[in-house]
Formats: sequence, C-alpha cells, structure tokens
Amino acid sequence: MLPAFILLLREGLEASLVVSILLAALHQLGKTREVRAVWIGVALAVVCSVVGGVIIYSTVREYDDTTFQTVFETITYIVAVGLLTGMTFWMQRHSRTLKKEITAQASVAGSGFALGLLAFTTVGREGLESAVFALAFAFQTSGVLWLTGAVLGALAAVGLSWAIYRMGYRLDFRLFFRWMGALLLIFAAGLVADSIQNMQELGWISLGNTHLWSTAHLLSEDSMLGDMLHAFIGYAQSPTVLQLSLYLLFLLVVGGYFLYITRKPGGKPAIAAQTVAPASNS
Repeated sequence: MLPAFILLLREGLEASLVVSILLAALHQLGKTREVRAVWIGVALAVVCSVVGGVIIYSTVREYDDTTFQTVFETITYIVAVGLLTGMTFWMQRHSRTLKKEITAQASVAGSGFALGLLAFTTVGREGLESAVFALAFAFQTSGVLWLTGAVLGALAAVGLSWAIYRMGYRLDFRLFFRWMGALLLIFAAGLVADSIQNMQELGWISLGNTHLWSTAHLLSEDSMLGDMLHAFIGYAQSPTVLQLSLYLLFLLVVGGYFLYITRKPGGKPAIAAQTVAPASNS
C-alpha cells in the first residue's frame, strides 16, 4: 500500500504540476478558450492509462502460478526499474526548465486540438509509467492494498496540486522530489532483487544461487508485515548471493549518485523556487 501511495503521489503531483503550468500559461497568453481542450486531453489520458492497466492486469492474473506469469512479472519488474530510474533522473535534469518548456509549447500550439494533444501526451506518459509501476507492485502484494494506496496517493497529489494552483501554497519541490526520488529508487532496488529471484527460479541465471540465510520462521514474506516490507524495501526471507549483491549495488551506486547530484549547490529546480500562478477567474 505504501509504495503505491508514494508512487502515485509523486507521479500524480508531477503530472498535476505540468497541467497547472500549462493552464497558467494559457491564461497568461490569453488562450482561455483552449482550457477545455486541455482538460479533455487530461481526462482521455487518465482513462486510457487506467483501462490499459486493468486489462493487462486482469489478463495476466488468469495465468496465476504459471511460468507465463513469472516471465511476465520478470519483464514488468525490469521495465519498471528502468522507468523508475530514468524518470527520477529526468525530472532532476529538466525541473529547472520545465515551466519555460511547457510555456513555449503552449505559445506555439495553434489550436485547441494541439493543446489537448499536448496535455494527453504529457499526462499519458505519466499514466503509462504509473500503470507499469502499479503492475509491478501489484504482483508483489495483494490487489486491494496496492489499489487503496494508489487511489489515496492520486487523490493526495490532486489535492496538493489544487492547493498550489489555486491558493499559491508554497512547497519546497526540491526537497519533495529529492526524497520522493530516493524512496522510488529504494522501490526500484527491491524490483531488481525480485527480477533476479524470478530469473533464478526460471533457470535463466545460474550464478550466485546460494541462499545466504532464511528468516521464514521469524518473518515470512506471506505475513502482512513481511508482504509490506517485501513491497517497500525488497525484503526476501531467503535471499541469494546475487540477489542481495545487486540489491545493495543498486542502492549504493544509483541511489548514492542521485543523492549526491541533488545536494550539489545550484541544483535547486526552478519550479522549487516558483509557485504556479493561480488561475484567473476570466
């Protein structure tokens, strides 16, 4: 539940901020008539992402406890690791110029369709990423828990973004995205460990298969706490040498590098220092 909440809070806030910046830019450019097209694009992106995720999840669940499901889970884990890592570093690099880029795109869009398409592709990208992450976490824990966490995270993101957009509430986005990014990289490390475990069970990897210990008698992965820790930090009751090694290596190298670059002087994102302009009533 917690990983899904944090994931959707982070992704939802990023998408909401992009939409808020786009709407503010339209008001500044005098294109208030095109606001409706933006909301239509946002709605279509959300619907497509949700429907696509549900269809894929329902289809794969029909193959419970089969080799196909394990293979699909493994591929999903690997893709999710790549997307989680990539989007975390992408946001860090582009956050300084995000407002400028979106305003420029809005100014050159010549029609409501173009603006709606811009909103659709922007939010759709976040939705696609979220759908992949949600699938990965759904395979790790019960469907009810991750769905509850996802819904609460999305609602919290929308509420926070509304407060920023309408009331000029100031949030330190630099710290927010730094710590959200660090948490997401911890989740990614857990997905790395899960993918290695699956590949070893499938016989794709024969290196480092020795189990280091077993804590099943103390904390089983099937228990509520064990399930939560498995989804949150990649807890394994009987990790292999390769599984633990790559988990720690990912945290030390990728996580350490991310924390380093986000603490460097001058690395403060532009959107961290600026509040999205409230919408006018026109």
